Amino acid sequence: MAIFRTRTRAGVVTQAAVAIGLSVAAVPSPAAALPAQTATPTQLYVAPWGKDSWPGTLDRPFATPARAQQAVRGRAPRMTSDLVVNLRGGTYHLKAPLRLSEAAEDSGRGGHRVIYQAYGHGTPQQERVTISGGRQISGWRQDQRLRGFWRADVGGLETRQLYVEDRRATRLTSDGTGFPGTLKATRTGYVTTSTVPRTWRNPGDIEFVYRSGFVEGRCGVAGVSGSARRTTITMDQPCWDLAQELYEGVELLEAPNSVENSPSFAPKPGSWYLDRSRPGHHEVLYFPRPGEDMRRARVVAPVLENLVTGTGRPGRPLHDIAFRGLTFAYATWLAPSEPAGFPAAWSMYLRRGKGEDARLHTVPGTVAFRTAERITFEGNRFTHLGAQALELSENSSYNVVDGNVISDVSDGGILMGVVPPDQKGINRGNRITNNWIHHIGAEYHAASGIWDTATQETTIAYNQVNDVPYTGILSGPSDDLRGIMRNNRILDNRVFATNRLLEDGGGIYLRGEQGSSFADGAVISGNAVTDSKHGDWNVGIYTDDSTNWVTVDRNTVYDYVASIGGCSEEWGNRPVQNVRYRGNFWDDAVPEWLERREFPGAWPPADEQNPEEGCGDPHRLTFTGNTLLPPRNPGPACATNTACAAVLANAGPLPSYRRRLGMP
Repeated sequence: MAIFRTRTRAGVVTQAAVAIGLSVAAVPSPAAALPAQTATPTQLYVAPWGKDSWPGTLDRPFATPARAQQAVRGRAPRMTSDLVVNLRGGTYHLKAPLRLSEAAEDSGRGGHRVIYQAYGHGTPQQERVTISGGRQISGWRQDQRLRGFWRADVGGLETRQLYVEDRRATRLTSDGTGFPGTLKATRTGYVTTSTVPRTWRNPGDIEFVYRSGFVEGRCGVAGVSGSARRTTITMDQPCWDLAQELYEGVELLEAPNSVENSPSFAPKPGSWYLDRSRPGHHEVLYFPRPGEDMRRARVVAPVLENLVTGTGRPGRPLHDIAFRGLTFAYATWLAPSEPAGFPAAWSMYLRRGKGEDARLHTVPGTVAFRTAERITFEGNRFTHLGAQALELSENSSYNVVDGNVISDVSDGGILMGVVPPDQKGINRGNRITNNWIHHIGAEYHAASGIWDTATQETTIAYNQVNDVPYTGILSGPSDDLRGIMRNNRILDNRVFATNRLLEDGGGIYLRGEQGSSFADGAVISGNAVTDSKHGDWNVGIYTDDSTNWVTVDRNTVYDYVASIGGCSEEWGNRPVQNVRYRGNFWDDAVPEWLERREFPGAWPPADEQNPEEGCGDPHRLTFTGNTLLPPRNPGPACATNTACAAVLANAGPLPSYRRRLGMP
């Protein structure tokens, strides 16, 4: 998948059985990566009823995580055991992100760790702890002008999300077809014969949303004006110019899919709007769902953009810190509200810095660690977040993300590696295991459950990713970054219900050079990828543009538009090549609009009429010992095949995790 495709030339496919054995090492438990403990851990305590002037003991705890962090810094240089910060049950409302750094002495020392955990972690008495970046909204009153709405004063609050009774509210929205008459895109916005836009209240708050294939972006409205015969809609700058640059003209921008964020739009239950017409005196409008009593309802607006961050320095990474049993909740992300908007595709958005060309940036993590090693996230929950949930980047290695639940986040789940606009870096030995990632991409839909942008020796194993608008697991950089990725493993994951909204993605999606040979290339093994036959084009195991050196071994794939395949981009020396498929079970689905090849998979050909369009032939694919499932009922057929059923049974979080994750 590339944002813009131009392709030439056809390649050559060679089919030959390859008898080289594949040995997939067992995934070690998280404990195997941790140092042995030789002394009783030192304990500190924090409680919502505590005081920061107290000593942080069990009976006289601190009141805030920030105060506990200060105590850790005072003790860390003399550590002789793990230093454990126990947070008692309740919600900790952060006034600022908890920022950890190597320079400030936040790392563990001497083979010991600093651990932030819920009190009673790992026992039946574990207490519920929430790290919150939100504020509660109260003082609701019925709106006297807008029937059915309730209104609350929020001062200078800026946010893009609202949660009522723990449920995400949706912004007031009108679909993009609500322009009677003609609509024409121009260099500065639109002209239309419709007078409807002139009725929009507070047009400067409105965003147009554009969606096509795997692309989804947003631009704000700068203003609306009119004459007797036409209405002019001027779009925000530089967003409009950036969008035309990213999408190569105005074709995608000819009409929005939806228009958001005006009190003029017809409300639906659970919709809201932030009225910013009086600076410093903003008001939230909300149209309740049936049964919601706004005089008693718990309403939370996210305020902070980050909850926890960690940074090291070149050659001196932040290290040896763990987070266990915590819930990270209620954060926003405000960049799409800027005049530069959100001209975006694939969890990336375009920005132009001072004196430089526009560059793609990645939606950041709400919890983000950069230049960090041996950081552990175990048994946490990430929810109600406005960007990506967790980020490990900028030379971050040997980190463990195990047994976490990620849901209801605006963008993706886990992001790691060389993230745009970076072009280089070493991120080695990270392990993403036994996590349940579902219902992500709630606002920015071109998101992936897990995105490994460019790493080495990474293990992504025993995770479940389901009910996502775009891709389940994505392995590969946003651009051709060659010579970085090698020895990565995607093993025994359960992926289903992907591409619920956007196309041209898949269950497990690979792109780019994954190694220099099969010996150090990517291994995709033991995964069950099913039940996602949405749209015209998605692929269960998708080896797309410039994929190179991949072994696809003993997976089960069915009920996608295509089981395997991809676009071999012949232009710019970017073909799909050197992929071997061994011992897989699939229904070998191919969409009706695509002619089936003489070998398995869906591989769009070059366009004979226009050689600058289309794809081409993949190179050096091999197929050995794969089993074809009947296309009409692949699921029942798999269930009766012992080996195929074993892949389904073994994929996803290990049995010991499922109950803790709250999985059905």
